[in-house]
This record gives sequence, C-alpha cells and structure tokens, in this order.
Amino acid sequence: MPTSRETILAALHARLSALPATVLRGEVLPERVPAAGLLILRDGEPGEPEVTLSPLNYHYQHRAEIEAVVQGTGREAAFDTLTASIGTALAADRTLGGLCDWVEAEAPRPVDLAVEGAASLKAAVIPVVLHYSTADPLA
Repeated sequence: MPTSRETILAALHARLSALPATVLRGEVLPERVPAAGLLILRDGEPGEPEVTLSPLNYHYQHRAEIEAVVQGTGREAAFDTLTASIGTALAADRTLGGLCDWVEAEAPRPVDLAVEGAASLKAAVIPVVLHYSTADPLA
C-alpha cells in the first residue's frame, strides 16, 4: 500500500498530466523539449513536521518542485501560458481530492538558458507546498 506522501505526489502528477505539456516525474531533462512545454515533478522535501500528541499526528508542509521548461520562438508567451495553466490546475482542487489540507504553488523565478546549436530555453522551478497530516511519518 503506498504511503500518504506517495499517494499525494501521484495525485499531483495526475493533475499536472491533464495539461497539454509533457509531464514527467523525477526524470532528467530530455534532449528535446516538446512544443507545448515540459514539466518535471520533483518529489522535494517533506521537511520537519509539527507533531500533535492526542491523537498522534505529523503535520507536513512538503515542498515539491515543478520544473517548467519551454523552448523556441515565442517562448515568453509559451512560458506564461504554461505557468498560468499550472496555477489553474492547482486552483481547481486545492485538496487533490481530499488527500491534502491545502496545495499552493509559489511564484516561479524564470531564467533563460542558452543551448549550443539550438533555440534557447526558458525555465523555472516552481515550488509547490503540500499541506497534509499523517499518523506515521513512514506510512
């Protein structure tokens, strides 16, 4: 049976997979970026939980990361559209079907990356904070 953490990350991946961009989880950046853009979900860090004792519960603010990448001409508009679509997808269900207490993305910090012999990339890491509780940090 998957852990709460894995169930939540899988639900986040499924939510992002509904977007027109190619969505990967934990993969390396491929040689080619699809025309609609590329999203790579990184599991991130659950951080130090707050603990309540009666009943015992661990309250996490897990910071996952989404790497958003676009390439080619018009990448400014494509990047803007891609990041806005992530925000819309998350806002549509802030609890990921009741798995989380709250899901919230932080603002991206975009960078332009030159690629030798190809069109440059526009990319950013978008932190996503997943608020959830579990009775066991390993379950």
